[in-house]
Amino acid sequence: MLAALSLLPIISVAVFLVMLRWPASRAMPISYLVALGLALLVWQVPFIKVMAASLNGLIDAIELIYIIFGAILLLNTLQESGAIQTIRRGFSDITPDRRIQVIIIAWLFGSFIEGSAGFGTPAAVVVPLMVGLGFPAMAAVVAGMIIQSTPVSFGALGTPMLTGIYTGLSGDPAVLAYSQTLGLEWLDFIAFIAARVAILHAAAGTFIPLILVSSMTYFFGRNKSFIEGLKVWKFALFSAFAMTIPYLLVALFLGPEFPSLFGGLIGLAIVVYAAKIGFLMPKNVEIWHFDKKENWDPHWIGTFEIKEISKVATPMSMKKAWLPYVIVAALLILTRLPQLPFSLVLRGEFSTFTINNIFGTELGQSIQPFYTPAALFVTVSIITYFIHGMNLKSYIRAWKTSARTIVSAGAALIFTVPMVQIFLNSDGGTAGYEQMPIVLAEGVAIAAGSAWPFFSTFIGGLGAFVAGSNTVSNMMFSLFQFGVGERISADPTWIVALQAVGGAAGNVICVHNVVAASAVVGLVGREGEIIRKTLPVFIYYALFTGSIGYGIVSFGTNGLLNIGFIIAATIIVVACAVIIKYGMGKSQSSKVN
Repeated sequence: MLAALSLLPIISVAVFLVMLRWPASRAMPISYLVALGLALLVWQVPFIKVMAASLNGLIDAIELIYIIFGAILLLNTLQESGAIQTIRRGFSDITPDRRIQVIIIAWLFGSFIEGSAGFGTPAAVVVPLMVGLGFPAMAAVVAGMIIQSTPVSFGALGTPMLTGIYTGLSGDPAVLAYSQTLGLEWLDFIAFIAARVAILHAAAGTFIPLILVSSMTYFFGRNKSFIEGLKVWKFALFSAFAMTIPYLLVALFLGPEFPSLFGGLIGLAIVVYAAKIGFLMPKNVEIWHFDKKENWDPHWIGTFEIKEISKVATPMSMKKAWLPYVIVAALLILTRLPQLPFSLVLRGEFSTFTINNIFGTELGQSIQPFYTPAALFVTVSIITYFIHGMNLKSYIRAWKTSARTIVSAGAALIFTVPMVQIFLNSDGGTAGYEQMPIVLAEGVAIAAGSAWPFFSTFIGGLGAFVAGSNTVSNMMFSLFQFGVGERISADPTWIVALQAVGGAAGNVICVHNVVAASAVVGLVGREGEIIRKTLPVFIYYALFTGSIGYGIVSFGTNGLLNIGFIIAATIIVVACAVIIKYGMGKSQSSKVN
């Protein structure tokens, strides 16, 4: 009963946001009230703690709004300077095919940005870039959400592993004893788990670029056809391996800090070169475009409009247009590498504002305004003003437009994040219950029994869906997952690895990530539609990796012919059959002028 009750805030999101298609600004206040009522009436958490958790969430929401504003400002700055026009021309020179463009921008550039910064930054960078290139806003958001799966466990230089798993497992005697039986020091033990995480991600990530392009052609193409996406299966699989192979090798030999960063960067270099020389590229008669804009569904279009800067006498060079993004990537790396002093300065005593014991509770908050990606975006926007030689009137217009856009996103986030904080901080009540996520996970574990590996990824995804963070999901559930693994006599490190993979996949459907990505391009109120489009991707990712995990931990007793490997093999066979049937057939041109 408690497990069912703890699910109510999530059910309310599913009903009002996804099923009834309410905008997040209407659905999330209801979810907040449901969590509030459960915390006060069932868990019997003191009112003062509930209010402290709400305020804690409100502070987080303001920080997220700050990040969204920075991303919008950079986008509008590039729009006003004419750089977006040049970048569009550059991609058209590589290929006008939107399927290839989305793989390069979302899958590869997005993975690199995730590896550098994490915490939703890829959507803030690649989603507006795609809209600037002429993608429908909703198509860009869906693409930006789908790729937030494979690279996420190693985002922000491995934070979900080095902070999430590390913190979640540290201090427990059983975990420490297990690591010692393997002859591993603590950090080596975390790296050992991270290698297993990378193996699972590399397997599931193989099909993500193909799912990405097929989803785009089905949901946003003129012919509503998966087949048009499958036609580039060779290039999509090549692009997947160009990222996942170096990603896996880095995880195995260098540790959890750099798999996504190096995988994305190496893959980007390989795939862009391959596209330029026409390797595995579609022929001219097979080039795929979106339909004419006047034929688009109005729901796809955000408030951001592409402007043609006709007054510029000399077109901007490609290097100059891309320079702000190069600066963004460089600053992300420089300020996140622990070996360099910049991170310590931006996160140091004089750059951090701490709020302790909110309303007399144990809850607190540390604010680092100069370390957040928002500060970086604003800084690069200012730099762009000078390097692009903008006039002051245009730059002021970029600031005003960004400020107007951010207002609509705030209405949803000021309820979404406080709801999350109540959900996470629902322990300590007079009823004596654990916090809601743990109660929910325990209920599922009791029902699942030895089949738990199939569910462990979904629990990890649930944590990320609610909390908006793979790191938080790992901190919350890692020890619980380890314990369940021991109770069912399965290798607990594989169970923890499944938790991390599921937590990464949960970002695909995370409410406040969708709200943030939508707000960047002015597509507020369509969050439920976006989640409905990305939910099948999450289910694929969690089921496929959960099946592989079950097969691995059951191999010793059931051999290769266990239900986990059978399900995983079935998914692979079906995918190959679909590619053979539809991807290798005679192409149908979907060219639109």
